[in-house]
Amino acid sequence: MTEIIVTNPKARQAFQGYAGLTEPKITAITEVPVIEQTRYSSGMDELNRVLGGGLVPGSVILIGGDPGIGKSTLLLQSLSYLALEHNTLYVTGEESLHQVRLRAERLDINKEGINLLTETRIEAILQLANQINPKIMVLDSIQTMYTELLQSSPGSVGQVRESTALLVRYAKQTNTILFLVGHVTKEGAIAGPRVLEHMVDTVLYFEGDPDSKYRIIRAVKNRFGAVNEMGIFAMTDKGLKVVNNPSAIFLSSHAQATAGSLVMATWEGTRPMLIEIQALVDESKLINPRRVVIGFDPNRLALMLAVLNRHGGIITYNQDVFVNVVGGVRVTETAIDLPVILAVISSLKNIPFPRDLVVFGEVGLSGEIRPSQSGQERLKEAMKLGFTKAIIPYDNAPRKELKGIQVTSVKHVREALLHIN
Repeated sequence: MTEIIVTNPKARQAFQGYAGLTEPKITAITEVPVIEQTRYSSGMDELNRVLGGGLVPGSVILIGGDPGIGKSTLLLQSLSYLALEHNTLYVTGEESLHQVRLRAERLDINKEGINLLTETRIEAILQLANQINPKIMVLDSIQTMYTELLQSSPGSVGQVRESTALLVRYAKQTNTILFLVGHVTKEGAIAGPRVLEHMVDTVLYFEGDPDSKYRIIRAVKNRFGAVNEMGIFAMTDKGLKVVNNPSAIFLSSHAQATAGSLVMATWEGTRPMLIEIQALVDESKLINPRRVVIGFDPNRLALMLAVLNRHGGIITYNQDVFVNVVGGVRVTETAIDLPVILAVISSLKNIPFPRDLVVFGEVGLSGEIRPSQSGQERLKEAMKLGFTKAIIPYDNAPRKELKGIQVTSVKHVREALLHIN
């Protein structure tokens, strides 16, 4: 048996002019004209924020998320707004035209100007798209599409890669805004080859707890804006609604102060946001106590417990420790260290913190408390929501006294522990 690889000459042609250049040539960067980017509003302020201010012509946006989380709903709502001024095309490979129409009726959105197409062959999609020249096009989903350049089945690595390459070339050459819906694996990553995320301009992840009505869109890659930007929506019977004050929805309205509960000021993309950190420490009956973390890196909890033992004299090796970020938010920054430490001690000693206290700060392995970015903006956000006390890193202390909030700056974990009474 001898393997013979037969190359398709059409496949080689598919990559010619991939970025929209028909005749490649060397150009000095100083000779490239500076053109101000024109952005179109998607009709949703939170989606515009995640995208960096709006939709850029010729951009390719990949959006992934769990089944039923609202990807198709979000894009159909956005198309209903864009269709008021632009020609749009919604290509579905998973649903019938009747199903899409029923969703539009349920959402009670504008249906004028939205063109629908049920097709999975890329060559046919591009041929029909050239007839109407849409300004915005949605493909739901890329895993159902296939190209005649390959003989493999739809959804395979080769088909996803080649189909995306053809679509990206079309978007760049025609200046079309292209949305690609991607399936995700059981680990939460977008299914298909990793090169898929490199080929597109923006990668958005749709997150959210299935039992919660709130949905979060996070940008992990964006060539036209800041990464790690986050937009928050609420799922209703009429579709997704923008949440204008994200900090308020993630704060629990306890009747009284509760041990193990603490409010943190985090920084998401280009704005501050207040979230609640909850910890529960209980005596363990197991040989290996449990360490359960929801909402941030589990390894950081292990580091913080070691710092507490070494530099704070707090022993937790015989305790089960559970830490949760309320609301289904995932915190990726290190400013969560100090809130986690104080919440753990609060639960261990059953000493509640004041309800009007906000905390943030990174903790080093030697127990020092390092500064976090945009400390002043975090404090201002806390003041807007009525917080009057703050424990922050020493280097983030404001130069001038802020009216309405008492700021306590600390340099070491031992100093922070002195404020637990």
